[in-house]
Amino acid sequence: MTTVNHPYIPSTDSERAEMLRAIGVRAFADLIPDIPREKRFPKLDLPEAEPEPVVAAAMAAIARQNVTPGEYACFLGAGAYRHYISAVCKAIVSRGEFLTAYTPYQPEAAQGSLQVAFEFQTMWCLLSEMEVANAGMYDGPTAFAEAALMACRLTQRQTVAVLDTVDERFVEVIRSYSSHKGIKIKIVDSHNPALPADAAALMVQNPNVYGAIEDLAAHSKTAHAVGALAVAHVNPTSLGMFKTPGESDIDICTAEGQPLGVPVSYGGSYVGLFSCKQAHIRQMPGRIVGRTTDTKGRTGYVLTLQTREQHIRRERATSNICTSTQLIGLMVTAYMATMGKSGIRQVAELCYQKAHYAAVEIARLPGYSLPVKGVYFHEFVVKCPRPVAETNRELLKRGIIGGYDLTRRIPNGMLLCVTETNTRQEIDALIAALREIGGAR
Repeated sequence: MTTVNHPYIPSTDSERAEMLRAIGVRAFADLIPDIPREKRFPKLDLPEAEPEPVVAAAMAAIARQNVTPGEYACFLGAGAYRHYISAVCKAIVSRGEFLTAYTPYQPEAAQGSLQVAFEFQTMWCLLSEMEVANAGMYDGPTAFAEAALMACRLTQRQTVAVLDTVDERFVEVIRSYSSHKGIKIKIVDSHNPALPADAAALMVQNPNVYGAIEDLAAHSKTAHAVGALAVAHVNPTSLGMFKTPGESDIDICTAEGQPLGVPVSYGGSYVGLFSCKQAHIRQMPGRIVGRTTDTKGRTGYVLTLQTREQHIRRERATSNICTSTQLIGLMVTAYMATMGKSGIRQVAELCYQKAHYAAVEIARLPGYSLPVKGVYFHEFVVKCPRPVAETNRELLKRGIIGGYDLTRRIPNGMLLCVTETNTRQEIDALIAALREIGGAR
């Protein structure tokens, strides 16, 4: 048997053989019999190994192909949003007493991380006006799905009602989480949400998939009328100026934390925000950090209410979340702390005003219309005279990243997003480009 001397493999062949003997198997393959043999070690299409300087030069050449920020104006949202992140946030994130991606199980060695998580929970409660929050979930959609499972546990019911204005991608995540638990998903009309008598929850997205604002208070009353819980998935930036979930008597509130200080970063990783009413705290998934005092009266932070953790209750745990989102949570915490209540409100108002300017001007263009009526925040649907894919290709030629294709819901429907980062010049260039593209048929 040859000895492996690769620097990145920590054990030798003889050491691995000794471990296999200790657990009573002859070979590593005996541990994975359920994986088809042809799938176990597929041949990877990789070039031969090269010295590190050569690899670094090759990666640098690939990196130079990237478009630098500012070369393209971006109007794409649909779940990930560009917002300005101040240098202060970046400086705080880099501080050693806070910077960690590890779950802070040892309080004596992780007071900085635990304090960040405590502040994260507190500020999310203040922004959503909910009573309690956890220290973060994987991301927004999985937090929404966990809220559905939590509602089923609390009500002892097995049907989840979802408004038809919820993004289908969210529905698919809920379906994945619930498919092996006997939970049924029922899509209901947002204008007349007739809930089944056995509904555990009414799931609402606000702003919805069209960017429009839902009446959370009305949906909450509808849910409570049949004994169900009201669950809202919100855009956290919108809470700077619109009615909050807490004001609307929502039972469980979730959100994607990315808009609060996290770069778009090719789609992740992000962090899910999760808050609820105090009465439901025992069934809330994830972790909760509490503040206490030590024997000398000094403030200290610890993980608390860990009955929800899989390492404590295993199959009886309220969730199996174990990956820490501490680093992304730190970004969110630094952003909320530095922006403050007035700063988040100002960002929300800028988004709202710029989006409405863009929408009004685009609606005046020949062949374009706004098919979705109602109040919207910073996203809105435009019905284009040409297919959205064609329109986006033409926009890209002009240095503009267009909107999200909603043709599956609205023929030639494009969901455009405008945030505070979009300048008046960019918006006017988008309007001019759409006019030119629409008239080129």
